[in-house]
Amino acid sequence: MAANRYRPGRTLGMFFLGMAIAYGLVALAGSWKPALGLDLQGGTRIQLTAKGDVTAESLDQAAQIIDSRVNGSGVSEAEVTTADNRYVIVEIPGSSRADLVDTVARQAQLRFRIVAQSAASSSGSVTESSSPSPGAGVLLPESPSASASASDGASDGASDGASDGASPTATPAGRAPYAGKAAATGSASPSAEPSASATDSPSDTPTDQPADGSVPIDQPLLWSQSPGQEWLDKFAKFTCPAPGEAADVKDDPDKPLITCDGNGNKFLLSVAMIEGTQLDSADAGAPNQQSVEWVVQLDFNKEATKVFADISRELVGTQRQFAIVLDGQVISAPTMNGLITNGQAEISGSFSQAEAQSLATSLKFGALPVSFEDPTFETIGPSLAGNQLQAGITAGLVGLALVMLYCLVYYRGLGVVVIASLLVAAALTYAMVMLLSKTAGFTLTLPGIAGLIVAVGITADSFIVYFERIRDEMRDGKSMRVAVEAGWKRARNTCLAADTVSLMAAIVLYVAATGVVKGFAFALGLSTVIDLVVFFWFTHPLVSWLAHFPFFNKGHKLSGLDAENLGLDRLPAGGRA
Repeated sequence: MAANRYRPGRTLGMFFLGMAIAYGLVALAGSWKPALGLDLQGGTRIQLTAKGDVTAESLDQAAQIIDSRVNGSGVSEAEVTTADNRYVIVEIPGSSRADLVDTVARQAQLRFRIVAQSAASSSGSVTESSSPSPGAGVLLPESPSASASASDGASDGASDGASDGASPTATPAGRAPYAGKAAATGSASPSAEPSASATDSPSDTPTDQPADGSVPIDQPLLWSQSPGQEWLDKFAKFTCPAPGEAADVKDDPDKPLITCDGNGNKFLLSVAMIEGTQLDSADAGAPNQQSVEWVVQLDFNKEATKVFADISRELVGTQRQFAIVLDGQVISAPTMNGLITNGQAEISGSFSQAEAQSLATSLKFGALPVSFEDPTFETIGPSLAGNQLQAGITAGLVGLALVMLYCLVYYRGLGVVVIASLLVAAALTYAMVMLLSKTAGFTLTLPGIAGLIVAVGITADSFIVYFERIRDEMRDGKSMRVAVEAGWKRARNTCLAADTVSLMAAIVLYVAATGVVKGFAFALGLSTVIDLVVFFWFTHPLVSWLAHFPFFNKGHKLSGLDAENLGLDRLPAGGRA
């Protein structure tokens, strides 16, 4: 039986070890100040202007997608609003967040097509870049050359300008590789760009069923080997813009596409065989530890996985290319270096870490239903006066001090436990705020500070419930040491129920709310979880440990557990279990 005896000292030791680890991680992060929100430190305002006439519904949908992108890490508390049925305004904490402009404005319209013809830029050679390490299921970029054969001209440096393509948004379901139009269930958005001129653009598309007997476009694998003279003439006439600029093309998923990459190389591509909407996930990462090149790793759904497998069986071991097209621009045109049957692939293109993460975020949270003009951004000041942060912190400290003073006067010796628990909870909260600022983009706003202050009362409630249970058990004739454990069994269920209600309220508010209200809900939920941690692994073992000292178990007048304070004639001697 002795082996099962509760050891509060061991629990306290483990708790403080956990706190030491938390502060060690804060030290490794290198910052001891929390990231402040837009209302306290100002930030960056990005304004997007919709092209053409758009509906309020489509603009709201675009705003929701953008909100998911910029807050994709969880709790960065960017504010996304619409104005005048034309503008989407994004306000992001931090005075230098121009790096998020591309993430915000990117159309993120991803399509996969077969390359029928490609031609290198006439203005200069394309720089060759390193390829990912070979392996099954990895798309390896072809090294481009000056020839115009279908196996050359792969682009892997076209990350710049990829977000400028003003392409329509389509949301078809799956496409079978040999079904083409017949399998498409969606259509392009009415917000698509006007097509380019007939002299230099493929917008004047040939007929779907060629009269000359060539392969129809709805058989893309066969069509890519014999696109027909009409499409070849269109391809020959098409002229790419200057390197680094996106071609102004209409990216219709049901038509072949003539477009360019970021280096000015042009491509004749089949109809879209896989859509970005068939992505299950998109993540940025390095292919292996030896490589410094960042890639975007894609995982397709079941339907697209089958299409991918069919395509790779046709292309593997050949020099035929498979183009990855983002917003109407080719960002990579690799060959198949292995059979891809698991629906996992990579987009490579000499990306920097920021470019790869921006692209992955855009693809993960969907394409915009509205095309926008080039975004504008400016630095804005805090919406609240600078002394509001100090006022909020002061209010929190005053509230904390009043709770401590009340508990010390009412509970006397046990009040020391309250003070210690609140200080420990504050220290743990500070550590978590620091860590979340670094790892999850958490920013501290005035509503967030309010959520932390409200949680002080929730934490104090747990102590009061516990102490009153102990006092009730002692009034029933139990000794202090017995009453501590008996009272704990009754108090913990009450506190668990109360904290569960608070946590559920915080979760519902976080899910349903937007903007800074999410910050309040997140801070409230975080503080509630910390209250449970402190209550179970600090307050209870601390009281159990103090119960071994005569100052408490003998009922000293200043302990808060003396007979007079409990309304008894005398304390029970030994008590009863």
